[in-house]
Amino acid sequence: MNNYDLINEVLGKTSEEIQKMSPINILLVGKTGVGKSTLINGMFRDNLVETGVGKPVTKYLQKITKENIPINLYDTQGLELNSQNQREVLTEITTLLKDLKRQGEKDRIHLIYYCINSNGSRIEDSEIALINSLKQFAPVIIVLTQSLGENSEKLKDYIQNLNLDVADVIEILAKPYRINDMVIEEKGLKELMTKSFELLDEEIKNSFINAQHVDINLKAKTARRWAKRYIKTAFGIGFVPIPFSDASILVPMQIGMIAHINSIFGISMDKQRVASIIAAIGGTGGATFAGRFIVTNALKFIPGIGSLAGGLISAATASIMTTALAMSYIEVLSYIAKREKLGINMDFSEIEKLMQKTYTEYLKNRKKKDDEWFNKKRFYWKIQRWKIWFCSSKYLQSCWIRKAWRLFQCSWKK
Repeated sequence: MNNYDLINEVLGKTSEEIQKMSPINILLVGKTGVGKSTLINGMFRDNLVETGVGKPVTKYLQKITKENIPINLYDTQGLELNSQNQREVLTEITTLLKDLKRQGEKDRIHLIYYCINSNGSRIEDSEIALINSLKQFAPVIIVLTQSLGENSEKLKDYIQNLNLDVADVIEILAKPYRINDMVIEEKGLKELMTKSFELLDEEIKNSFINAQHVDINLKAKTARRWAKRYIKTAFGIGFVPIPFSDASILVPMQIGMIAHINSIFGISMDKQRVASIIAAIGGTGGATFAGRFIVTNALKFIPGIGSLAGGLISAATASIMTTALAMSYIEVLSYIAKREKLGINMDFSEIEKLMQKTYTEYLKNRKKKDDEWFNKKRFYWKIQRWKIWFCSSKYLQSCWIRKAWRLFQCSWKK
């Protein structure tokens, strides 16, 4: 398989993995100007509100989606209008929630963010009635947007004392706020992300991890957990007794692993990025391991012990290569994701150099650890062999003594 085929295979598998994800459905409720767009862009990747496709669902509701991001956002409008319009909005929201629930688990609303500007001092009775109605369909998190100073804290205390039975009340400052020369950093997004994640069903948590860009470490942690499954598989592939057959199985498995990691991180992957990473892997210590792979496969031609020895070394080599590939790739994607969140696009040559450096370091560190483990085991077996020799020597000695004693007894009797 040449590099061009590898690139297309990785991109195709990545798209397949994302298509498998069930989208998370979130309802946004709040008056115009409350900061819903800023909140969503702060929580989710790719400036979703600006770059996504908004389609009207009803007069006061629109659905926002974007290709390769497993999330559907339902945004409400019109709550700031007169009481007649508000009643229409409430009817539309309730009807939508009922219809989506009837369509099944995949379509129902999973979370509701009720957004309130923290500069206010109270919430209206109509809003309380709406919150009480909404919580019958999905967990409601009240989000106090534009939270600065003591006023937001007082409003939070006031709402909590209403005992509305909501999932949480969270103060949010979705992006840094500048006052003259002083900058107040964003706050509350990590708390909102964590609470949302806790409330979701297991089958859609990966979709949320893909879409969010608040906690890059959560993406990396999830990716490492999945990678370990592939690493175990790689070790088993090395034991295939047919010479050189394991390489043909290992490469597709590693492509699947990379695609799975891509789907978890959710960063934009084009041909040039994938080409940079593949070029980096090919130009590192992988050649040394490929040579070892050939030698260990050649051992498999030897019947019996050759197959066992070749399989053991080949399995270890496959495991080392797959571990280095997975962990270095996750580290590089974490770095890219953090830069993208800041609006910084990395140059392709920079990605290639970073991948090459990280992959080489992981190969060296893993080989060193495996060599240490092997040396410990070798020392252990030396001890075992010595024990066997010592015990057998003692046994032989005891047999010789018993034989000499019997001879002595026989001669004495004579």
